[in-house]
Amino acid sequence: MRQGADRYDCDVLVIGAGIVGLSTAYALTRAAPGTRVTVLEKEPGPARHQTGRNSGVIHSGIYYPPGSLKARYALGGSAEMVKFCAEHGIPHEVTGKLIVATERAELPRLHALIQRGRQHGLPVRELGPAQIAEHEPHVRGLAAIHVGTTGICDFTAVARELARLTKDAGGELRFGPGAAVEAMDRRVGRGIAVRTADGTVLRARALVNCAGLHCDHVARLAGDEPPARILPFRGEFFDLAEHRRGLVRGLVYPVPDPAFPFLGVHLTRSVEGTVHVGPNAVPALAREGYAWRVASAADLGGLLTYPGSWRLARRHWRYGAGEMRRSLSRRAFTDAVRRLLPEVTAEDLTPAPAGVRAQAVLRDGTLVDDFLVEEGPHTIHVLNAPSPAATASLPIGREIAQRALAAVRVSRS
Repeated sequence: MRQGADRYDCDVLVIGAGIVGLSTAYALTRAAPGTRVTVLEKEPGPARHQTGRNSGVIHSGIYYPPGSLKARYALGGSAEMVKFCAEHGIPHEVTGKLIVATERAELPRLHALIQRGRQHGLPVRELGPAQIAEHEPHVRGLAAIHVGTTGICDFTAVARELARLTKDAGGELRFGPGAAVEAMDRRVGRGIAVRTADGTVLRARALVNCAGLHCDHVARLAGDEPPARILPFRGEFFDLAEHRRGLVRGLVYPVPDPAFPFLGVHLTRSVEGTVHVGPNAVPALAREGYAWRVASAADLGGLLTYPGSWRLARRHWRYGAGEMRRSLSRRAFTDAVRRLLPEVTAEDLTPAPAGVRAQAVLRDGTLVDDFLVEEGPHTIHVLNAPSPAATASLPIGREIAQRALAAVRVSRS
């Protein structure tokens, strides 16, 4: 550690090199040039977890209630993400998407989404069965809405570009197991000290916790008590076989159930031309449990001893049972897909890499649906950053950067 007047190794230390952490680091270098920024990431490169394991969809914001942080960030963030991709040569496309009602019981929810989209000022159009077929000839539904501002991009490439821009602006990025955070101390002075797995001690004026699946653990290391615990939910995907990709032209979603923060099994064509099908959502047996065989005794222990886990299970066991059934049965998963795409068969689906969602859950079993950012002395903790976090990462990063710079100013006063 540096001594004397310059006893800090950096002004802001960011933990986590997913898209939100890197957007924060990038925003810091732009908002206050000369700010010393260091990013710690225990993986060998950026975007190895949630950022690099999602559907690659630039969301429009239609799902999110007016006034929520999700709505505020997504509405502007989607256009900004498209612009960023265009400026930096990152593969992307504004495709639009269909949200399709396949049962009469879903029609009121579909109409509510239409009204919400219009409240947000989004270009939404109501479609009947014949118009659905014009957009997606193989998709069937009673009614649908077309949202024109939805798109796709390569979020891993976005994260790599944010890392490059941060480094070019003077930021430092440390990757690998040695950069994993093991301990923190903020009892002395006006900053926070962090010890990493390789024994390095870094002193910072402010710390930003963007550790995703491990963000609640990092918050506790800092001495803060987060109001929610991260419960990992694995999202399991399939891809359409190459010779069946023509069944889907763009993006097709079911009408979501507002009681859950998951969008249901949907169809998304990627920038590479593959068609992702899924995900379903089942509890993972480890925070990085990308397959059933991956389990962690420590993570399972935390899951089973947290009151919110049991309360969540009691409240939503029927929904969870359906998700579990689709996870264990290819036929059940196919049946869910066939609601939107009747021609698909189990043989048309090939397993694809799974993702794990870091879902914050309160002690009473409530799923935290919006972004959750908490502050402590010298610390900002991003405790829930679900979809549309990738879409909205640029404005989210600016907001977090402003909070971090305020903490830096306090430490200097």
